[in-house]
Amino acid sequence: MKKIGIIGGAGYTAGELLRLLINHPEAQIVFIHSTSNAGRPVCEIHEGLTGDCDLHFSDSYDLNAVDVLFLCQGHGFSRKFWEENERPEGLKVVDLAQDYRDESEGYTYGLPEAKREAIREASLIANPGCFATAIQTALLPLAAAGRLGGEIHVTGITGSTGAGVKPGATTHFSWRTDNLSVYKAFEHQHLSEIRQTLRQLQPGFDAEISFIPVRGDFARGIFAMTYIDTDLSIEEATRIYKDFYAGAAFTHVSDRPVDLKQVVNTNKALISLEKHGSKLLIISAIDNLLKGASGQAVQNFNLICGLPEDCGLRLKPSAF
Repeated sequence: MKKIGIIGGAGYTAGELLRLLINHPEAQIVFIHSTSNAGRPVCEIHEGLTGDCDLHFSDSYDLNAVDVLFLCQGHGFSRKFWEENERPEGLKVVDLAQDYRDESEGYTYGLPEAKREAIREASLIANPGCFATAIQTALLPLAAAGRLGGEIHVTGITGSTGAGVKPGATTHFSWRTDNLSVYKAFEHQHLSEIRQTLRQLQPGFDAEISFIPVRGDFARGIFAMTYIDTDLSIEEATRIYKDFYAGAAFTHVSDRPVDLKQVVNTNKALISLEKHGSKLLIISAIDNLLKGASGQAVQNFNLICGLPEDCGLRLKPSAF
């Protein structure tokens, strides 16, 4: 049984992390830190845990009392946290922010489909971003085969939970519902980690990634549509993808078109392929809060602790 601490316990990713860990057979939650909610029952903030959890938020933490620490605060917080705290010897860390996704300070980038064996040996994990996960799972097999050449085109639609729990002008219901909008076109922050991984798999990769992120009018999930020019036939491409993901715990290549409800509330990444003339279309779908954040964090927890990769993560899709 691994003892768990969570820093930044009030947000969406922490709520999903708690939902998974309170039912995980090898996890015992020792503290859930939230200065603004100290003393309050966790289920007052994460109401979906009512009846499942009698834990309270704390304004203090003892890093020596836990085996694994999850950092669930906003981007930029993690570096500040380690400036103010000393990491005990042997403490393993899974950081859900973007601070160490460049693999600085001894961190390993936590995308199991690309770095499973490195993750097993690591103590410090930088959990990937949600869009980065969806797009990378669409491209990893081609990079590993050295088949990425010209420009990569991606349009990805994300649910409102991707913007975090704090309300904003583009997240409140009356604006978001029945609406679509583009943001950070060609400049999304996840592009750097995507390029990093693709270059590790395909040295010399320098093609342009033209990415258009779209705000969707739904709460959770990412549906990414990626296409490239290639001389691969659909049969060749399908073989490359199925071979690459043959041992993956959660990423699956479907012979039929995929849709978002197949992955919502699960840690799965589903992929389907189509060939149109010279263009290969790769559809990838994930739940942004699970495979795109907290589910992948638990997947990484399992790997660094020597547990079965799918432990505590066999979840039911919403389906309809």
